[in-house]
Amino acid sequence: MSAAPRIAMVAGETSGDLLAGLLLDGLRERWPGLQTCGIGGPYMAGRGFQAWWPHDKLAVRGYVEVLRHYREIVGIREQLKKRLLDQRPDIFIGVDAPDFNLDLEAALKAQGIKTVHFVSPSVWAWRANRVEKIRRSVDHVLCIFPFEPALLASHGIAATYVGHPLASVIPLQPDRAAARRKLGLQDDAVVIAILPGSRKSEIQYLAERFFRAAALVKRAQPAIKFIVPAVPLLKTVIERLADAAGMRADLQIIEGQSHTALAACDVTLIASGTATLEAALFKRPMVIAYNMNWLSWQIMRRKKLQPWVGLPNILCQDFVVPELLQEAATPEALAAGLLQWVDAKSTAPAKIAAVEQRFMALHAELQRDTSQLATDAIQQILES
Repeated sequence: MSAAPRIAMVAGETSGDLLAGLLLDGLRERWPGLQTCGIGGPYMAGRGFQAWWPHDKLAVRGYVEVLRHYREIVGIREQLKKRLLDQRPDIFIGVDAPDFNLDLEAALKAQGIKTVHFVSPSVWAWRANRVEKIRRSVDHVLCIFPFEPALLASHGIAATYVGHPLASVIPLQPDRAAARRKLGLQDDAVVIAILPGSRKSEIQYLAERFFRAAALVKRAQPAIKFIVPAVPLLKTVIERLADAAGMRADLQIIEGQSHTALAACDVTLIASGTATLEAALFKRPMVIAYNMNWLSWQIMRRKKLQPWVGLPNILCQDFVVPELLQEAATPEALAAGLLQWVDAKSTAPAKIAAVEQRFMALHAELQRDTSQLATDAIQQILES
């Protein structure tokens, strides 16, 4: 295709906005006159993306939570579908957000619009029956994990491994000292990064218990510093919850800069999700935690296919780092998990070195020229 294509995209949350922005870098390099529109966030907007709706409209996780926003989300999808069928892009790229994107992709594909899904739904971890919907909905899947194309091919779904974009953005050897200088932290300080999620529902279920865990850690080791990168729209909510936990004065709450916080820290307390893979790419020990509506949890746990929930553990096929989920994610247990890593710095450095080595190997496996590989695959689909 010589002329710049018109591409519609949907990214449904902060991690999707970041991945889509990285993809847009490659697409714009190939086609400088590229036109893009749909649903996205600030990272995409900074690359010329025209957002008809903001990505945080779709940033809802959990069955019960989605039900509360169901009418609004379905309404947005119907309006978007009508607009795309009226204006017909050359191709549609759904970035993650499978509950929203797969139904939209199926409708667009049925009307002759080519569809690509970037980030394969985790059918290897849970909801394996979703492969049927993927086959109906998409022409091609861009996979970020190396084992996924063969799995999808066994179900008749065309796919390409493009690596994980973040593995090319995050350096193999993060500069901890530079990150600490940027955040005003001393080189010899023990620093814990607290990442309670990027969705409002995650913050509501996790932030206060994370901060109460930090209070227990602070009581045990008063010199420890805490850094909390906050999604800008949720910074006020996080500050209020820090006040409720009596920790506002002891937390350095910053706007964004999650990568700087992960580079600077010694260990992180982190919500299960894409951010855990980012922490692994920064080679940081972590305690992974999650808590959600009880009914949502009961539904999700029945669909789980593997013993792990955190991406680093799933990809390593081992409990490399601890996971504390639902009722197990008490402030006391979270604090104990963090203190074990902190103590290991001096008492068991080989334990931390082993984790760093596992994550270094994972980083090398995921590091590819993602934007070029993805753009090549998209061009082939456009020309087919």
